[in-house]
Amino acid sequence: MKPVYNRILLKLSGESLMGHQGYGIDSERLAAYARQINELAKSGVQIGIVIGGGNIFRGLSGAAKGFDRVKGDQMGMLATVINSLALASALETEGCPARVLTAVGMFPIGEPYSPARAIETIENGKIAIIAGGTGNPFFTTDTASALRAVEIKAQVMLKGTRVDGIYTADPEKDPLATKFDRISYDEIYNRGLKIMDLTATTLCRENGMKIVVFDMDTPGNLAKVLQGENIGTLVY
Repeated sequence: MKPVYNRILLKLSGESLMGHQGYGIDSERLAAYARQINELAKSGVQIGIVIGGGNIFRGLSGAAKGFDRVKGDQMGMLATVINSLALASALETEGCPARVLTAVGMFPIGEPYSPARAIETIENGKIAIIAGGTGNPFFTTDTASALRAVEIKAQVMLKGTRVDGIYTADPEKDPLATKFDRISYDEIYNRGLKIMDLTATTLCRENGMKIVVFDMDTPGNLAKVLQGENIGTLVY
């Protein structure tokens, strides 16, 4: 079946990478992600990826423990680079070429990011893994994902999480929470739902960037989203 999107920005959760370990990178989870992404790349979809760093270090958590906020966010940026390198290695093991681009100068670990370089990468059939957040403190990797999705002219931003979509409340805490199949940006604002920070949501809204929130931890779900199956939640 032909994919419903030709160019995507995939946002992956750093916390999901730790699997059941509680910290760091679970090699089995990493390999499962790489297999799903490789399967999609083989179908001809152009893929940019932004991955969080919460499995290693979160700037906000560090600030709450006494770290300087700017330094803490910079540590978080470095955590995203570690995860990006790990994912690139796992993809290459699957035979899927990947290129790590960093928002902060870090050559030769990663090449400097620019929208033109990322677009060139994905148009040449490689995965562009964009690390380092926005390169600035006080911005989350959700905001970085929204920004990169707009910059590389993606048709949709896919937010892979540990839950299967957006609910009226946290489904892990509220057994009566119900799932949305579709929800508008306005309703997200009005309900105060925190699927992403407000900066990221506003950036997507102002640029007409659709978002699909789905469960990335279930093998095969990424392909199902690209085949147009009704899993996850579409934000429009």
